[in-house]
Amino acid sequence: MGNREDLLAGARRCLEEKGYLRTTVRDIASASQVSMAAIGYHFGSREALLNLALFAAMDEWAAGSGRLAGQGATTAERYADTWDRKIRDFGDMRWLWMASVEAFVHAQSAPELLATLAENQRQARRMVAAQLRGVPEDAVAEEDVRALGSVHIALLSGVMVQALTDPEHAPTGRELAQGLRAMAELLES
Repeated sequence: MGNREDLLAGARRCLEEKGYLRTTVRDIASASQVSMAAIGYHFGSREALLNLALFAAMDEWAAGSGRLAGQGATTAERYADTWDRKIRDFGDMRWLWMASVEAFVHAQSAPELLATLAENQRQARRMVAAQLRGVPEDAVAEEDVRALGSVHIALLSGVMVQALTDPEHAPTGRELAQGLRAMAELLES
């Protein structure tokens, strides 16, 4: 690996160990065994490097978590199983979710990061809506992106906070599916 790759790997280790807000330039340089000046040379800033490391980790997670699980099961069963995996991931990869929340908080005073997070959220809505509908992303209807994708992303954020705050009492995938069915019934009445 070269300095750039070493710095990305070091930044990820720092995110795992210290989080987004507490990681310093010195921490990253030490973890990657590369000079502090190399961060500016390769990435421009500590924030830019941490953002790339965080977004790469989120992309890795998203690539492995998107498909509905369980062939031969009903859609509701597959949806519940998929949520159970995501909820486990919230515990197993706590560092990733804590770092993402810290980045969100920091983004409120960092317009460039806020714009990137907003764009990523728009892309996530489309990806999720396409996965749920079982169609390619370029074939998903805008109405599904705005409605289905937005509701799922809202659920993801809310369930993540519940799982990080009180993991023993966080909802299960089946409870989420049951709650969505109950909500749909309420909306129909």
